[in-house]
Amino acid sequence: MPHLHINSFNPIIVPVSAGDVSFDFIATSRGDGKESLIATRYKNRDFFLLHKKSGDKNLLKSDKITRPSPNFLVKHALLAYANASGCTIVDSNVDTAGENAHLKTHDALKSVDFFVDNFPLNREIRLEVGFGSARHLLHQAANNPDVLFIGLEIHKPSIEQALKQITIQNLTNLMVLDYDARLFLEFVPSNILSLIYVHFPVPWDKKPHRRVIGDAFVNEAIRALGVGGRLELRTDSENYYRFALETYSHPIKVDFEVRKNQEIAIVSKYEDRWKKMEKNIYDVTLINHEASEEKKLEGEFVFTNSNISDAILPKIERQTHRRDWGFLNTEASFDIDGGGWMIRLAMGSFDRPEHLYLIVKNGVGHYFPTLPVRSSANLSAHTLLNELLHG
Repeated sequence: MPHLHINSFNPIIVPVSAGDVSFDFIATSRGDGKESLIATRYKNRDFFLLHKKSGDKNLLKSDKITRPSPNFLVKHALLAYANASGCTIVDSNVDTAGENAHLKTHDALKSVDFFVDNFPLNREIRLEVGFGSARHLLHQAANNPDVLFIGLEIHKPSIEQALKQITIQNLTNLMVLDYDARLFLEFVPSNILSLIYVHFPVPWDKKPHRRVIGDAFVNEAIRALGVGGRLELRTDSENYYRFALETYSHPIKVDFEVRKNQEIAIVSKYEDRWKKMEKNIYDVTLINHEASEEKKLEGEFVFTNSNISDAILPKIERQTHRRDWGFLNTEASFDIDGGGWMIRLAMGSFDRPEHLYLIVKNGVGHYFPTLPVRSSANLSAHTLLNELLHG
């Protein structure tokens, strides 16, 4: 992750622009004051830079929750803040190279809002979950130009590698997104996908609840798949293979196929390595045979118009509320310089929580950097949060 070690943290007077980077406000953690979040906007992306103090050391990096992709955005913003604040850089892994030319010339990288508001329709769509090196995703897109491919990946270097190749190969039928697949599926329209690839996901043998494949994911996949649509798991983990077999057996009416050590047209470097080690490769494929009803969710992520009192913060900070639908956790709180406050939130379902911030200024609340995903658990968490904010 790009970061700077600086001699001291020098807060700047905000709001201010430093070249093409804007800094809106600075928020400091309540209590120990060891963290400062700097609201940053660059190339139409909103995110936080994070200053963290540990002993005599001062670290400046991107906040994990809001960190944008590609990394160039973070690097440029870090250097812009260091320059604007006049702090001395003691150590750095941030280079001063310009933006990768390949990342300037396409619009394949999408935000989650794009899909919430404009989900592509009227063409065949395939989804790959956790595309890694993107070998398979790029191969499929290049060989199926009439199909739209959506790739999901949370490892940012993998996203940048894929974006570079999309531009080099001039692929116009591929979109990528930095987002959790379990959340993403919830707002995919029903019966719209023809195929979902899940190739070599992390096995999570000691934490099986963190696996991508699970009952909730399979149920959402069935809803999003059209008749004849397929959910393909490919794994070298026998534990995951057996877990998937059991999970695929839970829906009332589906078919599934099992294959072992089958060759496919393109493989990752890891699969090449596993084959040389003579590890078994398992394919477990679920086939959907029924159309699903459109999913309907009631509610909006809007806070009640009445003013949110500053006095409510001490009453609701650092609390966890558990319900049948999921949970709401007010993890940490911050004071905003110049007035207002902020809470770091975890909310939604237990196995796929949403992480974001609530900002309250002049009695008005809003989420940062974007609204939560429109899932039933997130809407329930929002309703609870709205009730807590108004006593």
